[in-house]
Amino acid sequence: MELSEAVPAPAAWAENPSAERHLPGPAFLVAFVPDEDPHLEPTVHIHSHDEHVIPYEIMRWFMEQVADQVERCRIAFQQDGREAVE
Repeated sequence: MELSEAVPAPAAWAENPSAERHLPGPAFLVAFVPDEDPHLEPTVHIHSHDEHVIPYEIMRWFMEQVADQVERCRIAFQQDGREAVE
């Protein structure tokens, strides 16, 4: 899962009313959710040469999305009958 700043869509898209106005820019925060072992925790990687200020509510939202993805992976793992050995 990636978090990035929005960048304006190409000017040529402006004539299309259904076109997106913004697109994802380069990711500066990436969460890797392990889908092969439900006991592994996700890792968060920061990819940035510049300083980025992330509002608290955005960071909470992003981490909630990561937690939801972890839960979905763990449920799928159990449904496949691939219980991990502890």
